[in-house]
Amino acid sequence: MIADKVLKQSRVMLVLWGLLLLSAIVAMFAGRWSLAFVAFSTLALAIAPVFLASRLNLTLPLPFLVATTLFTFATVFMGEAFDFYEKVWWWDIALHGGSAVGFGLIGFLFVFMLFEGDRYAAPPAAIAFMAFCVAITVGTMWENFEYLMDLTFGLNMQKSGLQDTMGDLLVDSVGALLGALSGYVFLKGHRTGVTTILIHQFVEMNKRLYRKSKDRLRK
Repeated sequence: MIADKVLKQSRVMLVLWGLLLLSAIVAMFAGRWSLAFVAFSTLALAIAPVFLASRLNLTLPLPFLVATTLFTFATVFMGEAFDFYEKVWWWDIALHGGSAVGFGLIGFLFVFMLFEGDRYAAPPAAIAFMAFCVAITVGTMWENFEYLMDLTFGLNMQKSGLQDTMGDLLVDSVGALLGALSGYVFLKGHRTGVTTILIHQFVEMNKRLYRKSKDRLRK
């Protein structure tokens, strides 16, 4: 059962990579250079976590790789190339919320790594709060990036300006809170929900970074 699930996830990731490569090639032959650029950029961003993890000597759970591939595909390719941000009203909200949850989880794993997996080095609420701050910082930096791109290149990444920016930050805050709460639940010893399972998988796959962790889940 688990092997079948892993195989399906791998196929999803490979199919998306193949579609992006095919789209880029077809767009080049059709002379649609902007679409080809977006497709190649999306493919590069989707594959980037694999190379980055290799350089940092990290092992990434397959669900994380699938999620990042789907997110990049939905954000850059579907959102920008096919204008889903304008056609589907909830597209931007869903992607900002999903990314914020992801950055909340990454923030928790990073902070937890600084304590070498010692869950007793600081109160769980303090570690969760630091993870929340990391996620909010990333969301804020992205909004800064959108503003600079609009200002410098005349793009329209901010859509409706202040309203879009503040709406995104509010969604980022909720997503970051959910991600940080997942870390808090993990530290409290509860093993429920997809996000806590992902945290456990990452910690188990990178034990050298969390060598002081004394409460490992039974496989």
